[in-house]
Amino acid sequence: MNVNDLQTPALLVDSAAFDHNLATMSAALPGARLRPHVKAHKTTALAQRQDAAGHHGFTCATILEVERMAAAGLGSDLMLANEVVDASRIGRVVAAGHRVTLAVDSEATVVAAADGGVREVIIDVNVGLPRCGIAPEEAGAIADSARARGLEVRGVMGYEGHVVGLEDRAARETQTADAMALLLKAHADVGGELVSAGGTGTYDINTWATEIQAGSYVLMDTAYGHLALPFKPALTILATVISVSNGWAVADCGLKAQGMDHGNPTTDAGDVWFCSDEHVTFSPANPVKVGDRIRVVPAHIDPTIAYHERMHVITGEDVVDVWDVDMRGW
Repeated sequence: MNVNDLQTPALLVDSAAFDHNLATMSAALPGARLRPHVKAHKTTALAQRQDAAGHHGFTCATILEVERMAAAGLGSDLMLANEVVDASRIGRVVAAGHRVTLAVDSEATVVAAADGGVREVIIDVNVGLPRCGIAPEEAGAIADSARARGLEVRGVMGYEGHVVGLEDRAARETQTADAMALLLKAHADVGGELVSAGGTGTYDINTWATEIQAGSYVLMDTAYGHLALPFKPALTILATVISVSNGWAVADCGLKAQGMDHGNPTTDAGDVWFCSDEHVTFSPANPVKVGDRIRVVPAHIDPTIAYHERMHVITGEDVVDVWDVDMRGW
């Protein structure tokens, strides 16, 4: 199949850029130093390639991701890096012989883990991002509570998400150090073999964590593209020009085809003005006509991929594989 045969909008993965990203990260963080976060791509076929590159532990964001990864034979060491108040589905995955570690940050989530049949937990610590996570000085008490209920505590987790996207590398370095000082303080009280943290933007900066939970590196987007990282943009959205006016053109790749929380997408076809439900309006760099195909680079791959049912792997203009985005949903 040729890319021009595809119904648009359609996700494209450049095979050469993907292979480069996979190899570059594997060289920087080999084996267990990287716990890839599958929320970025939600695709077991892609996760299987990360596994083949030596990364056998994975981070998940939803219960469904855990279930689908286990069903795909990738359940040797899964971490659900999110709190849940009903862990029974996770317990069933564990009972089936898979290893799942669940994040907890309160007495209520510890109880949910124990009642749901989970055996291992990690203490989620707030290291500066106002999201989930317990205060560092309270982490030890939660770990004690978990052990009292028969749970194994594998260590601590703390995501410096407020830092990973900073364009100034010096600021990223300083603020990562500050965040990890908090996490190591908590780890001293909690114990365990894991200090789990990090993301694509700090993968080579965060030397304090025992494992890095990067995800976006494998496909990239324009948000991370501003950080001068050694990863190539591998994901684009194929779109079709559907209207041409004096000074602008419109393609069929709007809000419902891409995540917009990090701003407008970009395209070599011209300057993007704005996106609406089914449209991206842009000022063409060169004349275009109705029916032309353009490539659009999303600003944030995670929500973008979640809008689509599949990704098309391409070499040049040829579609060489199709990956189902089979971990959408909760």
